[in-house]
Amino acid sequence: MTRPDLNQLITLDVLLAEGSVARAAKRLRLSPSAMSRALARLRDTLGDPLLVRAGRGLVPTPRALELRERTARLVEDAQGLLRPADVLNLKGLSRSFTLRTSDGFVETFGPELIRRVAESAPGVRLRFVQKPDRDSGPLRDGSVDMETGVVGAVIGPEIRAQALFRDHFVAVVRRDHPISDMTAAAYSAGRHVGVARRGPDKGPIDDALAPLGIERDLAVLAGGYSAVLALVSSSDLIATVPQRHTEGLRHGMTTFSLPFAVAGVTVSLLWHPRLDADPAHRWLRDCVRAVCGHRAHGLPDDPEGS
Repeated sequence: MTRPDLNQLITLDVLLAEGSVARAAKRLRLSPSAMSRALARLRDTLGDPLLVRAGRGLVPTPRALELRERTARLVEDAQGLLRPADVLNLKGLSRSFTLRTSDGFVETFGPELIRRVAESAPGVRLRFVQKPDRDSGPLRDGSVDMETGVVGAVIGPEIRAQALFRDHFVAVVRRDHPISDMTAAAYSAGRHVGVARRGPDKGPIDDALAPLGIERDLAVLAGGYSAVLALVSSSDLIATVPQRHTEGLRHGMTTFSLPFAVAGVTVSLLWHPRLDADPAHRWLRDCVRAVCGHRAHGLPDDPEGS
């Protein structure tokens, strides 16, 4: 079956609206002869003369009258579809966004993000869900609008990433802990609580300790930073956690710099490319970026796609 030439819709719309080959030609910036040929092609396509001579002018056939409104609506809809998106009306925006984050992010950045969003777009609802893994599936299938995390090899190659902030690890103990100075000896002698991993228990901290001949005693493993720090707050355990990411979880605890060098991490905002140009999604990305203080923490000014 031959595919229809959709460009003929515009020609048909103008011809039926003008009822004149000459006026239609002028409106479409064609010569009268080119417009006559276009009308001939439409007659052949539709099997109807469309416009017939009546005295010195042309009048529409019943088929043309039947098509006139439908054609105008189709052309109007197509033009609206191909126009750039309207300016975003935040006050009138009614939409829900799902953000997938590791625990600690909501406690640290959530209150300010909620305040900022409510102030600009009171009809927007935020839904925070836990991030148990780095699988990009929820971003691909649309069940999650965006998520935060450290970009790794398991992230889908098409996923967009925007750096939010640089973080570094610190040691955390309860306020009245016997350790008053976190030396390498005190750190290695202590009992530690860490985050349970899906793979091996070893992580960047253990990798940094290995060349020093130090192996920490991971006495307890818990499901996330909230559980890790809850255990620390009521025991003599030591936790090693990212400083900025867990700021909202460490109230009332004592934080020490680590007595050895550990590489920091960059926490990024992740989303699927189909949402790149969505005005509301772009606005929310800007809100998250502003709340996380991207520029204030030494990252390059790369608003899209770090």
